[in-house]
Amino acid sequence: MTVSRQDDVPAPKPAARKGGRRKRSNRAELLLEVSNRLAALSGLNEQLEALLELTVDSIGCERGTLFLNDPIAGELYSRVAQGAFEREIRILNNSGIAGLVFTTGEGLIIHDVYNHPKFNRMVDEASEFVTRDMICVPIRTVHGEVIGVAQCLNKTEGRFSADDQSLLEAMTMQASVVLQSTLFIQKMERSRQQESEFLDVVSEVSSEIQLGPLLQKIMGAVTKMLNSDRSTLFLNDEKTNELYTEIGQGLGATKIRLPNNVGIAGTVFTTGRSVNIPFAYADLRFDPSFDNRTGYFTRSILCVPVTNKDGKTIGVTQVLNKQGGPFTEGDEARLKAFTAQISIGLENAKLFDDVQNMKNYNEAMLESMSNGVVTFDSEGKVVTCNAAGLRLLHCRGDDIIGKPVDKFFVGENVAVADKVRRVSGTREPEIVVDAELKFHGETVSTNLTFLPLQSTKEDTLGSMLLIEDISSEKRVKSTMARYMDPGLAEKLLDAGGEILGGQASEATVLFSDIRGFTTLTEELGAQGTVSLLNDYFSVMVDCIQKEGGMLDKFIGDAIMAIFGTPFAHEDDADRAMRTSIDMLRSLEKFNVERVGFGLKPIDIGIGLNTDTVVSGNIGSPKRMDYTVIGDGVNLAARLESACKQYGAKLLISEYTLARVKSTYRTREIDKLVVKGKTEPVGVYEVLDFHTAQSFPNMIDVVGSFQNGISLYRERRFDDARAQFVAALAKHGEDKAAKLYLDRCDYLKENPPPDDWDGAWVATDK
Repeated sequence: MTVSRQDDVPAPKPAARKGGRRKRSNRAELLLEVSNRLAALSGLNEQLEALLELTVDSIGCERGTLFLNDPIAGELYSRVAQGAFEREIRILNNSGIAGLVFTTGEGLIIHDVYNHPKFNRMVDEASEFVTRDMICVPIRTVHGEVIGVAQCLNKTEGRFSADDQSLLEAMTMQASVVLQSTLFIQKMERSRQQESEFLDVVSEVSSEIQLGPLLQKIMGAVTKMLNSDRSTLFLNDEKTNELYTEIGQGLGATKIRLPNNVGIAGTVFTTGRSVNIPFAYADLRFDPSFDNRTGYFTRSILCVPVTNKDGKTIGVTQVLNKQGGPFTEGDEARLKAFTAQISIGLENAKLFDDVQNMKNYNEAMLESMSNGVVTFDSEGKVVTCNAAGLRLLHCRGDDIIGKPVDKFFVGENVAVADKVRRVSGTREPEIVVDAELKFHGETVSTNLTFLPLQSTKEDTLGSMLLIEDISSEKRVKSTMARYMDPGLAEKLLDAGGEILGGQASEATVLFSDIRGFTTLTEELGAQGTVSLLNDYFSVMVDCIQKEGGMLDKFIGDAIMAIFGTPFAHEDDADRAMRTSIDMLRSLEKFNVERVGFGLKPIDIGIGLNTDTVVSGNIGSPKRMDYTVIGDGVNLAARLESACKQYGAKLLISEYTLARVKSTYRTREIDKLVVKGKTEPVGVYEVLDFHTAQSFPNMIDVVGSFQNGISLYRERRFDDARAQFVAALAKHGEDKAAKLYLDRCDYLKENPPPDDWDGAWVATDK
């Protein structure tokens, strides 16, 4: 059994050779025996055991220990055999008496170890062994390199001498040649084994295509390969600029998302440089909050970037708590090599995951659609049919999937088969309105759309049939739900179809429009314009539906909404006002997000008018729109357009102001004769959405402006001008005040007629 002892690690006591030191004819024979005996043994453990036996026997002591240095870990280690098992004793190579000898390279003879400051007497107390004296020498190679330490404890006869030290140094130097060779062979074998394991792991990981299992395998491989507690692979989500993980070794099903520029992982991702932290809590970049939540204690961290074949960083790999000490440069090199090998497989798995998610999304979308969807391959066989299609066609999946189109659509439905074959051949879509399909005695009124399916290379893949059920209730519900809140559509259906025939009622009409939209579309292009409108309309429609308004229509970039029809509320004017203010406030938040992405903010104008309008379902039997018409609608549109003239964002008519029940911050802006009318209308600007930044000194400005309006209508243009100048002194961007300054100057030069009442005639829409 290999026997090992150091001054702070207990070890089994060897069988001491009675009678003292073994006699040899001379020192040369002893050294030759050391070489021959060690050379005859192939394993490091056997060589260390033989060398220890020879030194104990030759020096004449009770115990001995041989330590070799591990330069990577900075530790001295000794092998100890215990029955059928083997363990290593490891200590720092600068601690204790052994560490002192190793670091100085000078041997020591200590006759009273209990008085030596480096000796740890607690080891004796724990092992019930009493150490009296000691000799400790460095193990040197023939080139003078120190590769370990040898110790002899408790001289059996007399005291340790300089001859003992010289002999021990000579024996260990003689043995170092064989030991170095064995260590080198072990190192090569360990390296070969690691490379073999590395290739096996890479091969196994690369064969996996599903992202979840792949991440599981990668993390398991990294944890084992680096002998660590935990490891996590973070991937970058380019849409949200977040690092996310779907699996973490030791974390169960924990999912983590964090900004890709935060913490140690964010630092590695943004810089593309590895981070190796031996003491996590001593590093300011480490966030201990996760440890606090999980009860885990992070000691050491190794984090390296994961890059693809183009050199783009796609994520980071983070490994925690290497067992036995901090992570080394070798660990970092192995982890980098491993991530480089698996990055291609990782990207493929991520792409496969995206495709699978898209496939699942498309399938879920098809299954959730109320319209039937049937797809055919290039030979006319049915490939898929969603749940709505099975319901409308009165069949099960087995009845239609895989069937040729002319075997399923037969009899009175044969025209469907003809259309499918024609569209597949011509590659041109076709639409059939009010088609009747008959299955098992049931008739379904439908609109049918036949579409060709083509690959990106424009190869024919087949065709698709969309089936829309247009039975009476379905037709009304489908039509109305596109233009108003679904709950409002349900109320219309419950009230009966007669309400759609036309009725006159009081309603508040809202018009809004984007400013400078033509210039904006030129800058954004077609796709950018569509994306902007979709995002913008989503925000605005939410504001309208939140107050129970009916979205009447989109007119390019404009929105028309109605409050008060087909169902009236007592506060429809207030609902329209609250909606308009909410739209402007929501637009401010929307613009903050756009600016954050480097995009230009957008501006809108809103006009409100309350009047009696006519509402009803207007159109032809094949296309109907539920809408409102009347002069009240036109005035709302004119007010929205007038916002540009006055530099306002929200203008309302005197009729709307008279109908609101709540109090709003407004100022009279003008008496305006709009295009096509002869009577002036009082126009008011709503200011509730403004902040101190967007409209500074509002109270003072509004006061001066209103005084100026009164003086202006009294033809006191100089006095009015002074009030408008005072308003501009408080808010230099008040376009309405600038407008009235110009009017005052004009009317001074061109006095109005005697019957002038202060109204202004608009010359454009």
